[in-house]
Amino acid sequence: MSAPFASLLDRRTSGVLLHVTSLPGPHGIGDFGPAAFRWVDWLAEAGQQLWQVLPLTPIGPGDSPYQSVSAFAGSPLMVALEPLVERGWLPPPDLAAAAFAPGRVDYARVVPWRMARLREAWAGFSASASAEDRADLTAWSAAEVGWLADYGLFMALEAAHGGAPWWTWPAPLARRDPAALSAARARHADEIAFWTFVQWCFDRQLAALKAHANARGIGLVGDLPIFVAHHSADCWARPDLYHLGADGQPSVVAGVPPDFFSATGQRWGNPLYDWRAMAADGYRWWTDRVRRMLAQADVFRIDHFRGFAACWEIPATSPTAIDGRWVPGPGRALFEAIEAALGRLPIIAEDLGIITPDVEALRDDCGFPGMRILQFAFGGDGRHAYLPHNHVPASVVYTGTHDNDTCLGWWRDAATPAERHAAGCYLGALGHDACDLHWAMVRAASTSVARTAIFPLQDVLGLDGSHRMNVPGRMGGHWAWRFDEAMLGDAGRVLRDITAISGRTPG
Repeated sequence: MSAPFASLLDRRTSGVLLHVTSLPGPHGIGDFGPAAFRWVDWLAEAGQQLWQVLPLTPIGPGDSPYQSVSAFAGSPLMVALEPLVERGWLPPPDLAAAAFAPGRVDYARVVPWRMARLREAWAGFSASASAEDRADLTAWSAAEVGWLADYGLFMALEAAHGGAPWWTWPAPLARRDPAALSAARARHADEIAFWTFVQWCFDRQLAALKAHANARGIGLVGDLPIFVAHHSADCWARPDLYHLGADGQPSVVAGVPPDFFSATGQRWGNPLYDWRAMAADGYRWWTDRVRRMLAQADVFRIDHFRGFAACWEIPATSPTAIDGRWVPGPGRALFEAIEAALGRLPIIAEDLGIITPDVEALRDDCGFPGMRILQFAFGGDGRHAYLPHNHVPASVVYTGTHDNDTCLGWWRDAATPAERHAAGCYLGALGHDACDLHWAMVRAASTSVARTAIFPLQDVLGLDGSHRMNVPGRMGGHWAWRFDEAMLGDAGRVLRDITAISGRTPG
């Protein structure tokens, strides 16, 4: 974390939520290429100080960035191809043959195409890289070996076994017999080297983008999911840190109880941590994970914060979340251990859902700001905590999140008549189809006393529900939205004016 950005959550700022994959560009999905640098420039010109992204880890089932094969690795899909072409490692891609449609990510086509280009780049690097680049790759690999060695071998073994989950691999590999692992490293050395190269490219490109953002006065806000996927390098490398049986199967899994989004709750299926095992070595795995996050972002949101106070434990045999129960989390001890190693933590606590006093106490004891979502503010009376006049400085106000509909989509299709009436009175948007509703929401968030205000780009642009990023609890068809730079129009000027009048401009 850059020193000038250490106090981002202590001063009055605002920013925009936009995942890297939603950026424009010619290669089928947003990445760390030229469009990312132009986006940073747009943010700076619009008077913003924050760019919030979703997890930068590899996508998992349903193309979700919250179900990754690694809690430490970066998504290969975000590695920009232009720098690889410039270095002479990759020939210019044939975009006519690729013919990617604008507006959405077609993962079924993009993933194999992008991975083929990265393998071409690896071949080019192997044949022609400079001594300086080879030395940098070697030095970086040595510095990141703590997570990189297991990740590279995991990816090589996954490929060798046709994508099958790790617990179905031959027992010596699944159970990490040292002799079997040593033989596998030798047998798959070339494949491991490829994955190492991809991660090096990811880190170097992200570092360049972050440096550009910081130079323009923009801090990056990362996103750290609380849980990891069962089929992940993390579970395979350290099964002792999870509630897994000898067969590698979880006895209990994560989720949330029935709520507004689902009558049966959400059964996420992630294995739950064995907090006693993690505490035995002072929560070293978590400290390493947060250290990596702070190398990539200036501030980060920690997803499902309530799980550190207590999490919803679901028997692995249960098909839904109904039969779960609350079990205690590590509480303050975890964050004390991380802070002892890394210093003050610039964390936004995602404290949405069923929040009990113990969760609020943990959040406040840690000194982390919580979240206030304007779309949820109009379901009660004037005492609702999410209404701007009830905000507190140590909070982050959002018009909506990646899990919400857009403001316009919510207004048109999801808000009840009572919510629409209350919102209309509060925001001064009394028509059913109020064309300026999104600006009313942005203005309400900006003028809140909350020190931090963040708006999804879809709300800045006044887009309807067809531009939504995700629907919680539904698999497939999400995480695919992209924008085109022509859509920005004069939104930056309006956003800059609102930011200035609400005292959130840099200074």
